[in-house]
Amino acid sequence: MTFLSNPGGFKGPQYNGLNYPVQTVEYLVVAGAGGGAGRIGGGGGAGGLLTAQGYPVTIGTSITVTVGAGGAGGSGAENQPGVTGSNSVFGNITALGGGGGGGTDSYAGLSGGSGGGGGRPGGGTGGSGTAGQGNNGGIGSSGNPDGSGGGGGSGSVGIQGGLGGAGGAGTCSTISGARVFYAGGGGGGTIGVGGGAGPGGTGSAGGGNGGVTNAGFTGTANTGSGGGGGGWIAEPGYPGGAGGSGIVVIRYPAYLKQATSTTGSPTTYIAGPYRVYVFYASGTITF
Repeated sequence: MTFLSNPGGFKGPQYNGLNYPVQTVEYLVVAGAGGGAGRIGGGGGAGGLLTAQGYPVTIGTSITVTVGAGGAGGSGAENQPGVTGSNSVFGNITALGGGGGGGTDSYAGLSGGSGGGGGRPGGGTGGSGTAGQGNNGGIGSSGNPDGSGGGGGSGSVGIQGGLGGAGGAGTCSTISGARVFYAGGGGGGTIGVGGGAGPGGTGSAGGGNGGVTNAGFTGTANTGSGGGGGGWIAEPGYPGGAGGSGIVVIRYPAYLKQATSTTGSPTTYIAGPYRVYVFYASGTITF
């Protein structure tokens, strides 16, 4: 990362050192993801993802930042769905928590920012995603072997089960100054064979990983990625993985004034032409 006080040598009439106030900012808000269900359970849905430029701020007014927690995974018992993740908030922008994965015996995935995958066998429908934030979960499958659906991701729907449905792809963002994938769906669990991990990129999703000795993988923290569904080969079944927590990232041109106060200890730095604030936990920011 480069550290610049006045990137590009900007000398316009409104430039006054670092004292020109911020008027609008760019944001990325990712909610907490859903947990995967246990015992051939559906993968957790990714947390809702919202990103845009031009969000207006009022000087001297504190803006609330909430970073949603990921939902817990279901236990290895039958019919134990994953828990839906918690919302993330920046001012009046709210990303919805990802839906928990559906439990065994055709339980549907839960709805949210992205929907959780449906449980096996084939009657377990995927949970619904939220338009503009995420996608639907995959459905469970019947067969030999049979498996549950993958959770939906911010970039695509979850895949139907079989050998464990893959989670939906995440979304790549460079708002932090690095190329990072967020909000991938969790893979579905299956009988004796690992479920597919969300294909959104490294760290983007919790893998289903249902197997002889494996629980579902936990979604990566602060990416809003779904937990994987647990597997089963003999009693007891294996639990699902917890969903990953969310994140809030704010940036604006680095020549503008720093925030006058923050709470929650965001990570603050200059990346190229931008001043960046990364909230890994809840807090406030005032410009």
